[in-house]
Amino acid sequence: MNESGKPSHPLWTRDFTIITLGSVVSMLGNALSGFAMSLMVLDISQSTLLYAIYIAMYTLPQLFVPIFSGAILDRFSRKRTIYTLDFISAGLYVLMAGILATGWFSFPLFAGYCFLLGCIQSTYMVAYESFYPLLISEGNFQKAYSIASVLETLSAVMVPVSAFLYRLIGLAPLMAVNGLCFFIAAVMETRIQADEEYLITQKETRQDELKAYRQMLRDIRDGFAYLLSEKGLLAVALYFACSAVCGGISTVIVLPWFKSTYDNGEYLYMLVWGMALVGRALGGLVHYRVAIPSRHRYKIALTVYIVISILEGVYLFTPIPVMMALCFLVGVGGITSYTIRISATQSYVPDERKGRFNGAFNMLSTAGALVGELLAGGLTLVMPERVVLLVAMLLCALAAVVFIGGGREHVAYIYNRSQ
Repeated sequence: MNESGKPSHPLWTRDFTIITLGSVVSMLGNALSGFAMSLMVLDISQSTLLYAIYIAMYTLPQLFVPIFSGAILDRFSRKRTIYTLDFISAGLYVLMAGILATGWFSFPLFAGYCFLLGCIQSTYMVAYESFYPLLISEGNFQKAYSIASVLETLSAVMVPVSAFLYRLIGLAPLMAVNGLCFFIAAVMETRIQADEEYLITQKETRQDELKAYRQMLRDIRDGFAYLLSEKGLLAVALYFACSAVCGGISTVIVLPWFKSTYDNGEYLYMLVWGMALVGRALGGLVHYRVAIPSRHRYKIALTVYIVISILEGVYLFTPIPVMMALCFLVGVGGITSYTIRISATQSYVPDERKGRFNGAFNMLSTAGALVGELLAGGLTLVMPERVVLLVAMLLCALAAVVFIGGGREHVAYIYNRSQ
């Protein structure tokens, strides 16, 4: 029995198992090649600013693509979109592997390639985030999302493997392996049998056949109108947009700072942030086994938002062992934050609006990340990197107080619901 008194249902259905295993395969491949790509850019450019541009090129399409894809995906098959994009990604990674294997490299070409990958990834994430809840049985949202977050965390064990193999054999073979992983994931995803009933609902509620572009524009407007009409969702979206700004700053600053401050800094970076991954993994396992009481979710989330922002702001000023301990706490807090937020919002938003909501939410978050990445690239030219990160994270804690604390009544209603 769950908290609402309804009979429990099995989580590990055929479709849920397939989507989970497919995600694991693609995550492992991405972790293997993604970190190596960052190391190659830093090795070639030796510049935090160029590294910021590289990161921003991947982020930029995620600013505008999700909102259009969200509108489209509320009317078309998300399942088909997911495996089609994985097949395309497989081809692109194999193609780039072939180019890099020749020894030829162009930073503008590689930046453009990252832009294309960003377009695909942003569409994929809206489709995945909107389709995944449909495969979760009633009463199992917290368990399902804790599993997803733990698996994503565990995939990061490939990061040290990525660094080692990059130094040993270069980037091209790692890109080829990632292409194979995407192909395997796509084949698995074609076997999902779930019915997408929201397509029937959309067809029945559509009163007239507008031209495709007019329908899309109306859906985009409706997505933001829905977000604006829901004060709790709006407060959450605004806070996470601010958090994304700070996350973008951290993404640009931390790895270059470790590489420039310590010999073999990339390995110290992995050691420190490896503790955050351990924290996320252990926290996720706890959330899988123990349900957070509904009445406490809001208070826990607000506390976590403030605490992890402060910890991320100060950890670079501490010795390595202390950094590791603080990052462990950040990992535990991060998985708690994610589990509460994603399970609450995805169970609250109606199925026929999930695509548009996730598109609008992701657009705001991506805009924040892009601003943070570009801002960090410029600020590090005039300010110490650690100071930039400290100021950003203190502002992030303030945003939690303003948006989540200020919207207590409406946010608590969403977070504290029985799911």
